[in-house]
Amino acid sequence: MENNPTQLNSRDTGAKDPSRPVSVPLPGSDAYDDLPQFPNRSVLPFRRTIRRQELRQIVPLAETTIYEMERRGEFPRRFNLTPRCVVWDLAEVEAWIEERKQAPRLGLSKPDVHLRKTRPVRAGSSEE
Repeated sequence: MENNPTQLNSRDTGAKDPSRPVSVPLPGSDAYDDLPQFPNRSVLPFRRTIRRQELRQIVPLAETTIYEMERRGEFPRRFNLTPRCVVWDLAEVEAWIEERKQAPRLGLSKPDVHLRKTRPVRAGSSEE
């Protein structure tokens, strides 16, 4: 096989390889701001929604934790685009993150291990 400079493979032409997953740039990055489908100064009020996979990249909590926080009203609620497609509003998630950053850390205490129902603490144990 000869090296012919006039022949380009698919990597050189910029064609996408269907076997490789498409990566979405993270919100706040320069690549994210350059996405054409989300203009910065548009006349139309674009609202960006994110699916579960992208939410997990932004908020590193377990799905059950997110579900419980939604149920208690402590996290933005998901909504259905279709019967099988659940999304979150990106602006609400980003606002929640900013709110968590600004929240004071005063009054945070460890849970009382003597009140738990499983693995109770024995009297005289060094765990306090």
